[in-house]
Amino acid sequence: MIAKLNGVSKEYTVGDQTLTALQPTDLQVNEGELLLIIGPSGSGKTTLLSLLGCVIYPTAGQLWVNGQLVNNMSQKKLAQLRLETIGFVFQNFNLLAPLTGEQNVMIPLQLMGMASSESKPKVEKALALVGMTDRKKSLPKQLSGGQQQRIAIARALVNNPKLILCDEPTSSLDKDSLKVVMEELRLLADEGKAVAVVTHDPRLREYAHRIIEVNNGVVTEPKELTD
Repeated sequence: MIAKLNGVSKEYTVGDQTLTALQPTDLQVNEGELLLIIGPSGSGKTTLLSLLGCVIYPTAGQLWVNGQLVNNMSQKKLAQLRLETIGFVFQNFNLLAPLTGEQNVMIPLQLMGMASSESKPKVEKALALVGMTDRKKSLPKQLSGGQQQRIAIARALVNNPKLILCDEPTSSLDKDSLKVVMEELRLLADEGKAVAVVTHDPRLREYAHRIIEVNNGVVTEPKELTD
């Protein structure tokens, strides 16, 4: 288990109204599985992902990530936990346009203050894992959507995180690229990573070890599991 929610909920105050984005939720995220978080837009699934990613604090309940209670952490400690434990893969890739694939992947290691001599082998390994070594000198504009997403996965992997969080990672991809990216993510889970993927796309169900559904802030787990 890499993350655990005990009765966690999230509310936002807008003017004189209180909006509940996530109802009280009990959930475990385990290493060695691809967890699919599925639901329509506005259902609360991105809020759940943001909680798991230590981007926001819970309003109530207890949130544990990598054995640490998140609720009372300072912003500085929270940032350190994200940097050391969590890799993020975004819908729109979020690659920096002036940087090559290799340079984009190196960013998390630079943020950790790692020397170039130590970071370069890690970057090479991450690129090799997603089959992008031959495009490491390419700029994002020279890459297809699927290739950009694989560079983004390499960036998420480079600091060897225990938890990889993906927010609609295939929504900008064609069918063939979707298959390649989801197979990469499934392989990472099979090899021991905890991978959580937020989506509204039912085609991703076949890649999941476990599926939860979010609707109107309520999390449910169907009994059937995908092989």
